[in-house]
Amino acid sequence: MSPAAPAPTNAELEILHLLWRDGPLTVRDVHETIKRRRDVRYTTVLKTLQVMAEKGLVTRDDSERSHVYAAAVPESTVKKRLVADLVDRAFDGSAAGLVMQALSTRRASPEEIRQIRKLLDSIKRNEDGA
Repeated sequence: MSPAAPAPTNAELEILHLLWRDGPLTVRDVHETIKRRRDVRYTTVLKTLQVMAEKGLVTRDDSERSHVYAAAVPESTVKKRLVADLVDRAFDGSAAGLVMQALSTRRASPEEIRQIRKLLDSIKRNEDGA
């Protein structure tokens, strides 16, 4: 995902999550999975995937009758960009503000707290060693 490429919409992000989790899928596969959660037309899913291909978010293999779509951007790249944008727009560039708001809004599990502590310890070690 190039810096100039637009960030995915909510609908596009929903499809990307499926492709990251399940790998390449046909339009029918994507439609059936999303339809279990909410009412959506097949043509809407198809059009969304076509737009995503134009944006460079997915690739399309049309060597078979049923076109197969795959994520063209790594999950980590998209998430980093979305978080950076959120930090800039909503928290005036403060990563601490984002983290404090997130932890005060939704309770973290003991495992998540352990992972957060591990990350903070790693950051501290890198700063102390730098």
